[in-house]
Amino acid sequence: MKARCDYRRLQLACSTALLSAATLLVASPSLAHHSFAAFEDSRIRTLEGTVKTFQWTNPHVMLTVLTKLDGRNQPQEWTIVTSGPAILRRFGWRRNSMKAGDRVRLACSPLRDGSPGCRLHTLTMLDTGMILKTKLSSDIDLSP
Repeated sequence: MKARCDYRRLQLACSTALLSAATLLVASPSLAHHSFAAFEDSRIRTLEGTVKTFQWTNPHVMLTVLTKLDGRNQPQEWTIVTSGPAILRRFGWRRNSMKAGDRVRLACSPLRDGSPGCRLHTLTMLDTGMILKTKLSSDIDLSP
């Protein structure tokens, strides 16, 4: 009887360990992708340009903006990342909030490595004056 009880405990312990390991394996990628360490959160950069693409997708809404910086003749393409659709809806964003060709001004935290990309704080639609905020928005004035 004692041997049967020990076997049952061992079986339960193994099942619990396997379930815990499986949970960690599944959860690890979702925890890892939320790191925004690549962005300089202490720096805010203002960009102005034209929307090239707007992707309303999970896990993060993304857009690309063509902007002329530093006196360059050719526009530079910047990749802008922000929160997911569920969070942005709380701030008034919608799938049709912008489209290719819209002129925008935005405040964002640039990538640490200097490549053309940033994490969005606030975006102003230059043709309408509409301001789209994110959970990182502050009192930055981006009015036209």
